Amino acid sequence: QVQLVESGGGLVQAGGSLRLSCAYSGPLFSVSAMGWYRQAPGKQRELVASITGGGATDYADSVKGRFSISRDNPKKTMYLQMSTLKFEDTAVYYCNSKHSILGENWGQGTQVTVSS
Repeated sequence: QVQLVESGGGLVQAGGSLRLSCAYSGPLFSVSAMGWYRQAPGKQRELVASITGGGATDYADSVKGRFSISRDNPKKTMYLQMSTLKFEDTAVYYCNSKHSILGENWGQGTQVTVSS
């Protein structure tokens, strides 16, 4: 019932910026908790940032002050604005949604590569 499609990844130099988007198809977007996760080669998937239906946000310590998560409920889209990118931000970034009835859903991921 829920499909998530990420876009906006790519190759960027250290210090640069990218904006990721997650397009949500299905019901109940505005009341779903949304998040961005990432997984680097050889590492576990980790939470980068999350946003509730009401707009409350949380960030991993490693990205605080550099990344900003937001959502546009009428457009059913979530964003991750990434600035001052570092080599260690290189990873596949995944969109995630959670709802008590719809369960947990994942996108297919988008690659972000930061060159040093």
